[in-house]
Amino acid sequence: MQSMALDKMDRKFLVVIILTCIVAGSIQGLLLPLLSYLMEVQGISSSLNGFNSSAIFIGILCTSLMIERPVRRFGYKPVILIGAAVILATLVLYPLWTNLYFWFAVRLLTGAGVTALHYSAQQWIMADSPAHLRGRYISMYGMAYGAGFGIGPQGVNLLPFGLYTPFICAALLLSLCIFFTFRIKNDWPTQETSAEASGSGRYWTTVRLGLLALIPICLYGFMESILTGSFTIFGAHAGMTPEWVAICLSVFLGSSLILQIQLGMLGDKYGRKRVLITVMSIGGVLFMLVPFVVHLKFVLLALFAINGALVGSISSLGISYGVDLLPKHLLPTLGVMLALCHGLASIAGPNVGGLAIQYISPGAMFYILGGLFVGYVVIAAFYKPGSMTIGGELTKSENQAREL
Repeated sequence: MQSMALDKMDRKFLVVIILTCIVAGSIQGLLLPLLSYLMEVQGISSSLNGFNSSAIFIGILCTSLMIERPVRRFGYKPVILIGAAVILATLVLYPLWTNLYFWFAVRLLTGAGVTALHYSAQQWIMADSPAHLRGRYISMYGMAYGAGFGIGPQGVNLLPFGLYTPFICAALLLSLCIFFTFRIKNDWPTQETSAEASGSGRYWTTVRLGLLALIPICLYGFMESILTGSFTIFGAHAGMTPEWVAICLSVFLGSSLILQIQLGMLGDKYGRKRVLITVMSIGGVLFMLVPFVVHLKFVLLALFAINGALVGSISSLGISYGVDLLPKHLLPTLGVMLALCHGLASIAGPNVGGLAIQYISPGAMFYILGGLFVGYVVIAAFYKPGSMTIGGELTKSENQAREL
């Protein structure tokens, strides 16, 4: 089936997908603090509260392993609608029974719905974006999710109007998105019947060709989770107040939205690899400087703002670069690998950060983070997709990947 081209199609498609992403991101951003707060006031221990919160990420990881086949078979739109419907159902279920085990199960469903919606929407934009606008559109998608995720926690302020109010408002917004999604035309990924595309070999091919795009996704998930999970501990060791820690994190996360589209457009013009190497180099150095300026408040704040604006875009740049490197029939497989890389790295981040602070030094988490960013630059300078080829000649797509 011929794929739509975003530069020739009605803007309605892009608007609907972006709005759906904002709403889905805001719901995810709402549920994390809202449910944790509701469990806290019930006297649930912090350890159980944290474990219960991880259910949504377990749901995301498990669904990532199964989502590719339905998208290939039914197309993007039905899977987006199913994902949105699952999330909508969980919004109705949460306030019905505030039970620890019940919420764990419902959170698993939320994770499944989030994966279905975001995977399909992201794939749709990845596949149908024209090459000269790909970075801009994928950056818009990433910025929309980030903005929604940042707005979501404000829904906790609706609790004074009743327990059901935040859930009802979120459900109404999502219902509106479902209505508009019904009005756009369905599309399917490019199909490929070769043994490599249909068998397990497609995962190896995706890693081999797309390694330089997958690593930024790993680094983004690692960075996001280690900062949100371990920076508070680092701050306590460094004598920072909780309020100042929160301000630094907010500045970092907020500034990550500033240059999303601009860096995406630079990637369209000068090449994604060049932009990634540049921001990774600067970002790695700035991370390693954090322990040295931690007591200079406004220098630290400026460092977080500058670094957030630069490295906050590595996820969308990595996704765009992956689309450049891989043939279209492997894009659904790329989406699965991106979700797995982000999920596993997000789980690793706080654990590595905690161990580094405990057994090395408080600043070690930033040395490790900065070292990983610089390590990507070294790998990008020397790695060629063909270097992992086991026998035989490179395919046409592999030769193209080596040139990028």
